[in-house]
Amino acid sequence: MIFQTEETEVSVSHERLDVVDENDDVIEVRTRGEIHALGLMHRAVHILVFNSRGEVFLQKRSLCKDEQPGKWDSSAAGHVDSGEDYLGCARREIDEELGIVADHSLQALFKLPASELTGNEHCMVYRYRHDGPLELHPDEIDDGRWISPAELDRRVAGNDAELTEAVCLIWKRYRELGHKTGQTGL
Repeated sequence: MIFQTEETEVSVSHERLDVVDENDDVIEVRTRGEIHALGLMHRAVHILVFNSRGEVFLQKRSLCKDEQPGKWDSSAAGHVDSGEDYLGCARREIDEELGIVADHSLQALFKLPASELTGNEHCMVYRYRHDGPLELHPDEIDDGRWISPAELDRRVAGNDAELTEAVCLIWKRYRELGHKTGQTGL
């Protein structure tokens, strides 16, 4: 597993990402720094990792992160690099952030369109089942914990300011889809 160092942290703003339109079609390539500074649409993934008890793992974003430091977020997340597809990114991020080599399929759940709440990111959301162990990337994650779906329901419904806007949006959509199909938890 490769961990970021202070030296590579500086280069994060120079990562090359695809700029996309409202239909998620690539229109150009720019650096992450340019994309964020200009508020351009781009791509990201979020992964919800559940254990066999049905609990979901949340990560507390590092205080060193440039966006929403110290807030609780989905299990793993990240930008889709230029030329990379959503699934490839999800596999990379779950390995980099949690030390999970996805030995079985990540389940695609849904896609959220780019909006202010997603940081202008088209977000593909995946689900994965894993009971551990987890190796939290020290430059990305300050803490992590397993919580019940009911606890996350309460926190989202209460507009918990310690949660990222993205994880609240993702969880609401996840529950809406589960309610429609009669499923809860997993």
